[in-house]
Amino acid sequence: MALIIEAPNEVYSIANNGNKKLFLAGGITGCPDWQSVMIDGLKDVYGLTIYNPRRAFFDPAATEAQITWEFNHLAMADAVVFWFSRGTLNPIVLLEFGLWGLSNNRPIFIGIDKGYEREQDISIQTALARPELQIYDDLDDIICDIAELINYPDA
Repeated sequence: MALIIEAPNEVYSIANNGNKKLFLAGGITGCPDWQSVMIDGLKDVYGLTIYNPRRAFFDPAATEAQITWEFNHLAMADAVVFWFSRGTLNPIVLLEFGLWGLSNNRPIFIGIDKGYEREQDISIQTALARPELQIYDDLDDIICDIAELINYPDA
C-alpha cells in the first residue's frame, strides 16, 4: 500500500524510509480535485509515498507553512507529477514546473487537462528543455506509467 502524506504532515518511519517519493504538483485553488483521482489510482502501489499538497481544510494564515512544506517536499521527491487543470492558469504550478521540472533530470510526469489555456506554452518549453518527456492528457495514463516506474524501475 502506498503511504499518503497530506500537507502539512510528515511521517518518519522505517517502513517508508526506502519508498519512492512522488509529489503531486498541480492546481488546487479553483481546480477539480485531481489529486484524489491520482491517489486512488496509486493507493495499492507498494513502496510509494505520495506527497499531496491539497489539504482537507486550509486556513490562509498557514500560507507560509504550506509554501515551505511544498518547497521542501518537491526538493526531496524522487518523481513529480505536474497537472495543469483547465479553468485557471495555475501560476504557482508554472513556477514549480520551471524550477523543479525542467531544470533537472529526475522523472517527471506532465499532464495537461483538455482546455488548459497555456497548453502550447507547456508543450514548447518541454520540447526545448526536456524533449524526451511525454505530455499526457489523461490522469489514468499517468497513473499506469508511475506504477510501472515504481514496480519496474529498471525497465
